[in-house]
Amino acid sequence: MVKPPDFIAAMTGSLTEEAARHMVTRTPQTEALGFQFVSIGEARGAIRVPWRADLVGDPETGVIASGVVTTLLDHVCGLSIRAAAAIPQGTLDLRIDYMRPARPQADLVADGHCYKLTRTIAFVRALAHDGDPDDPVATAQAAFALIGGGA
Repeated sequence: MVKPPDFIAAMTGSLTEEAARHMVTRTPQTEALGFQFVSIGEARGAIRVPWRADLVGDPETGVIASGVVTTLLDHVCGLSIRAAAAIPQGTLDLRIDYMRPARPQADLVADGHCYKLTRTIAFVRALAHDGDPDDPVATAQAAFALIGGGA
């Protein structure tokens, strides 16, 4: 399968805000979930998923499904790695701890930080919250394989 030029540009070279926005919003999965780019920084990234009724896991609670939270955390980890280095990557290990249910009908924001790059692995921490980063809905600890070698 041939990758479109805008995807290749988003995964190589310096990470511009435009390329980061493309990474977050233009894949079929992120488009379907309605992900929104929030920010990038040095080895950091942030993504929002607005609450929608079709993303709810349990209609009685009105809380975004855990699978959406998992995808959000995985994706923000990838964004933070891309903010650290121009290296394509793939999820190797992703551990998620669900701390509490999100508030009903609340948007979620995920913040990720790539805190260590080796030649072949990137190590990342992330959290998802519904307004207060000090009271996360879920946290993640992850390792990603760096495709083609890393730092």
